Amino acid sequence: MAKRERSRHAIKEEVSRRIHQIDEVADDGAHIRVPDPEPHERDARGRNWDMDYFGNARGYEASIRIVVDEVRDEFDLVDDPATRVPNPFGD
Repeated sequence: MAKRERSRHAIKEEVSRRIHQIDEVADDGAHIRVPDPEPHERDARGRNWDMDYFGNARGYEASIRIVVDEVRDEFDLVDDPATRVPNPFGD
């Protein structure tokens, strides 16, 4: 199955939604701060982005990593011109 393409914002929102549905996170009423996905060259599994340094995540790291890896397998990060920082030297 081909991956669906999503913007940085859409991926961040999807990861956040899934993290806050994790039973222990929801039961504790924890609010996890989700970082922006960071692009990288495709890895051996064909994934082109990752996330690291979640806020308020102590104790939930393993569950969060499972969610992030699931989303990485489902969605490719695509360049979103609306969120791109302009290059002062031109493109």
